[in-house]
Amino acid sequence: MAVQTAVQNADSDAADTGAVDLGPAAALSCRECGERFDLGPIFACASCFGPLEVAYDLPSGTPEELKKRIAEGPDNIWRYAPLLPVPADVATKPNINPGFTKLVKADNLARELGVTGSLHIKDDSGNPTHSFKDRVVAIAVEAARAFGFTTLSCSSTGNLAGAVGAAAARAGFRSCVFIPHDLEQGKVVMAAVYGGELVGIEGNYDDVNRFCSELIGDPLGEGWGFVNVNLRPYYGEGSKTLAYEICEQLGWRLPDQIVIPIASGSQLTKIDKGLQELIKLGLVEDKPYKIFGAQAEGCSPVSTAFKAGHDVVRPQKPHTIAKSLAIGNPADGPYVLDIARRTGGAVEDVNDEQIVDAIKLLARTEGIFAETAGGVTVGVTKKLIENGLLDPTLTTVVLNTGDGLKTLDAVAPTTGPTATIRPSLDAFRDAGLATN
Repeated sequence: MAVQTAVQNADSDAADTGAVDLGPAAALSCRECGERFDLGPIFACASCFGPLEVAYDLPSGTPEELKKRIAEGPDNIWRYAPLLPVPADVATKPNINPGFTKLVKADNLARELGVTGSLHIKDDSGNPTHSFKDRVVAIAVEAARAFGFTTLSCSSTGNLAGAVGAAAARAGFRSCVFIPHDLEQGKVVMAAVYGGELVGIEGNYDDVNRFCSELIGDPLGEGWGFVNVNLRPYYGEGSKTLAYEICEQLGWRLPDQIVIPIASGSQLTKIDKGLQELIKLGLVEDKPYKIFGAQAEGCSPVSTAFKAGHDVVRPQKPHTIAKSLAIGNPADGPYVLDIARRTGGAVEDVNDEQIVDAIKLLARTEGIFAETAGGVTVGVTKKLIENGLLDPTLTTVVLNTGDGLKTLDAVAPTTGPTATIRPSLDAFRDAGLATN
């Protein structure tokens, strides 16, 4: 009932917004039945309750002309404004301007994993609040402006809370975000420091999300833009920019294989959407690519369904150090299964010990300190190679979606000084550290 009420209320809100300028965005389209709706703060189909996503009038012109237009744009996600639900002048508005993060050619890691092809880490820890969530929130902010919201909100496993807090502060919105009560301290502090309201909910992420769905259908939530609920169709489009950047940074080529972490599953589905758009526009050569999903064993509903050959994803109660991926009932789980199977990829999981080992492996080989979600993708990549599911001779991109400084607790018990000595050369020599 909460979802139905929220859809009805959002429909009413949408009717009051009038025409909005969201650039090439033409309508909202149901992923299940295909019914189209006017642009507005709605997230579910009024006919079948299927999820809505943005439909576009994509730009015309030759691929060369569009590439030139993109190249002349800013070094952030707004270079792709012609492909996103944002106004043409978006780069002039106060926003946190994320994106165009490094694509690191990971030759040292490749040697460790036995990869003979080209291995890259897409390192999104370089975003303003040090996670990929800045991308999706930046798009949601523009939708919130268009629909006249005054408060930005979200349910979050941590990174999103910080991204919303920062973006709201920059754009002049009030923020009020909701998190599970037991998140990593680093993420709690980062979400709170921006001065918005931060509310801990007793329970896990799925409990937080249910609460937010009830709030959005209540008068208490009037004027609130929940970036991952009533603004979700727009918010999700921010993940497409990862696909755009990866292909542009590869010289306008598709990767052969890409390994993506799964929380709700939205990131994976939108990256696939972005790759398909680039093919349709002629910006990249149309060729096969494989998409692999990565989960933590302690919260692996999509991986479990994939391995069992199921189309339905059964919810799980999360228990893993990878809290940013700890969504036991992922909304886009069935769509992830479809994409993995369509592209010839797979969905795999790793346990907490493997996650920590992978974090250290990436840090030791490439100087990239990943948060636990990055440990999941690197760990799953290693496992996929060992199981013969990922071809080590091809061009592979692995996503690191956040900074390891946010999840210090995961590695702190097994990481520290090599030795503690007196301040003398003899002590240094006796410790066995004076090697040539």
